Amino acid sequence: MTDREHIVKIPLTNIAEGLSLFGPQDKFLSIVEKQTDAKIFSREEEIVIQGQARETQRLQQLFEVLLELVRNNYPLSERDIHYALELSKQMMADQLLDLFKGEITHTYRGKPIRIKTIGQKQYVGKIRKQDIVFGIGPAGTGKTYLAVVLAVAALKEGKVKRIILTRPAVEAGESLGFLPGDLQEKVDPYLRPLYDALNDVLGAEQVAKSMERGLIEIAPLAYMRGRTLDDSFIILDEAQNTTPEQMKMFLTRLGFGSKMVITGDITQIDLPRGKRSGLVEAERILENIDEIGFVYFSEQDVVRHSLVQKIITAYNLDQEKHG
Repeated sequence: MTDREHIVKIPLTNIAEGLSLFGPQDKFLSIVEKQTDAKIFSREEEIVIQGQARETQRLQQLFEVLLELVRNNYPLSERDIHYALELSKQMMADQLLDLFKGEITHTYRGKPIRIKTIGQKQYVGKIRKQDIVFGIGPAGTGKTYLAVVLAVAALKEGKVKRIILTRPAVEAGESLGFLPGDLQEKVDPYLRPLYDALNDVLGAEQVAKSMERGLIEIAPLAYMRGRTLDDSFIILDEAQNTTPEQMKMFLTRLGFGSKMVITGDITQIDLPRGKRSGLVEAERILENIDEIGFVYFSEQDVVRHSLVQKIITAYNLDQEKHG
């Protein structure tokens, strides 16, 4: 063993803790091992890490944080391990403890909904404090889902009287005209992700009842024109596909006692060639208004399957190479 090599031992209170830490069939352990030269193994009721000083220090922090989550009955997922590893590279894994402490609310099935990344924590904090918040970043970062969760919580707490969800009806390679049915049926596929988020939090039956009573409204962006929206939680999804005129029209609907959350991904603009994105323009025009919050998500905030993060990173790298 060289002078620079260290051994760190992390005691466990029982074997079950080690099993939870290493994951089913040691899956979590193998994720960690792929990203380090240090040796990691369990011996009786302790985890032993052997390697260079800086690496053992990083891995000690990582495993101590994960162990504390396990002891607080937090069910670790593959996604959590990947994210904790990313944070540990800057010795920031301890930030996970604050993230996972709080539950925003529960799904209708009783499953807790928690903040999963530092980007999400910043986003939720801004939405709670500010009346207009832009969430900008790649798919899978929870921008729309968390906005819907907070909207439902605000409705349940009596902070708003209704939820309004909207998105522009811009085709991503498909044409509205070829879809069967009347206008509502044609528009529904565009709004499906909003229904999915609502159904997860409230359940399909409760969503249908709330829509009948006018507590929840889901409509294309064009339906917002000419209205003033008081005491409402309004979410504009896929905002990168608005024109500057549509974005200005939407933002000026804000009434008293209302909140607006605008989500979008400026790398996924489906507008016809030559048309400017209302989201890109709003970002430029409104960035110096302190009362408006901007939160930028990165691929590290992706909370879907770990492959989604890799796909986004690969596309971003390709775009940088080829302009």
